[in-house]
Amino acid sequence: GQLPTWLQGILLRNGPGMHTIGDTKYNHWFDGMALLHSFTFKNGEVYYRSKYLRSDTYNCNIEANRIVVSEFGTMAYPDPCKNIFAKAFSYLSHTIPEFTDNCLINIMKTGDDIYATGETNFIRKINPQTLETLEKVDYSKYTAVNLATSHPHYDSAGNTLNMGTSIVDKGKTKYILFKIPPSVPEREKKKSCFKHLEVLCSIHSHSLLHPSYYHSFGITENYIVFVEQPFKLDIVKLATAYIRGVSWASCLTYNKEDKTWFHFVDRKTKKEVSTKFYTDALVLFHHVNAYEEDGHIVFDVITYTDNSLYDMFYLKNLSKDFEENTKLTSMPTCKRFVVPLQYDKDAEVGSNLVKIPSTATAVKEKDGSIYCQPETLCQGIELPRINYDYNGKNYNYVYATEVKWSPVPTKIVKFNVQTKETLHWEEDHCWPSEPVFVPNPDAKEEDDGVVLTCIVVSDPKKAPFLLVLDAKTFKELGRAIVDVELHLDLHGIFIPEKDSKTETE
Repeated sequence: GQLPTWLQGILLRNGPGMHTIGDTKYNHWFDGMALLHSFTFKNGEVYYRSKYLRSDTYNCNIEANRIVVSEFGTMAYPDPCKNIFAKAFSYLSHTIPEFTDNCLINIMKTGDDIYATGETNFIRKINPQTLETLEKVDYSKYTAVNLATSHPHYDSAGNTLNMGTSIVDKGKTKYILFKIPPSVPEREKKKSCFKHLEVLCSIHSHSLLHPSYYHSFGITENYIVFVEQPFKLDIVKLATAYIRGVSWASCLTYNKEDKTWFHFVDRKTKKEVSTKFYTDALVLFHHVNAYEEDGHIVFDVITYTDNSLYDMFYLKNLSKDFEENTKLTSMPTCKRFVVPLQYDKDAEVGSNLVKIPSTATAVKEKDGSIYCQPETLCQGIELPRINYDYNGKNYNYVYATEVKWSPVPTKIVKFNVQTKETLHWEEDHCWPSEPVFVPNPDAKEEDDGVVLTCIVVSDPKKAPFLLVLDAKTFKELGRAIVDVELHLDLHGIFIPEKDSKTETE
């Protein structure tokens, strides 16, 4: 096919690539060693390269020729030949674990720098041109977080906004919202942006020893949207996991009797909205988008009614019949919540406070809290992406993979959240990855651009490829066939040529 002449830059992707080291095997697909991919678009041609992230974790494992660093679903133990004192000491030192720097989930941009990210306090700087692994950054040196999301947001000034969990710091467990500036003042040229990291706000966890798990958060023009779900990390179990010989993943619990709490932080005052908003128990990984309309916050999320998704990806379940036999017990559902921030304080108990057109409701309770029920937009989509220029604004389109009752994606979908119309692309034996929307530099409309996705092929006779679709029509513009084994990946970003520092290779 033919690629648009304006498509110049690098698509960077990240995901688990190596699951066996020596005679040892990871238990879970999300534990594999991070494998970086890049597709460079230059004058209508595409160049591919991939490289394992050379994290400290990777280096230790390769050197020992076995898994020696624990991942979320796999607990690793030091060499049993060491003497009893060394063994006892290593048990003690694992109480609040030293987490892995195998940053395998996403790619983050901070100013001109690019980082591979996971969900621990470590991120790794990489060279986007060569995929070389550079320095390790530890968030906890700049703010008290033990975990952080791999889905940051970027504001119009180029700041990176992210959230992390601070476990029992000074007797409190809290969620910390922080901001990393894109650059440092001239006189401090040698210092890193992280030295200027600023904590914007902290939200107290509903429970000291059971903080909520979260994978992403939402942002509007004036607010941060954080969902505290009853899918929680048990800190006592986490602290004893090593001694008990179980993985950290087994320390996650979901209580479907609990409430899900919504937190809204005013970005200007850095204060949390005092009204208590909640909904029924749900499990949520990905926020789609959020915006404000007439005193309401509207936010769209992909939700589940249980936490079975994580269990699907234990490697023992990923057999050759995975595609046919693995069934989710909860289908991903794209839901829209509408939350009235400004409402009549004298409204009657039991009245619906939503005043904009939507089937979503927000009902005032006796104690003044507000119970929210969502509108269902559609079912069976995951890994949602939007035109990021519309992030935090009223929007029309979400691009996603389609996953019905099986966790294997079979189609790429363009869904119109206003009209509920759907376009899709599919081909036999093709498993698409998260679609990334790249806007046309001269775009006048929201869907003026292309959608990029890596396609893994389950037919051994066919080669994997990068697919380029016209975002408006969803017609194929071209594909770049890759003559190597491509792995299913998780997330990534597109860096336009104008934003990437050109380095001579």
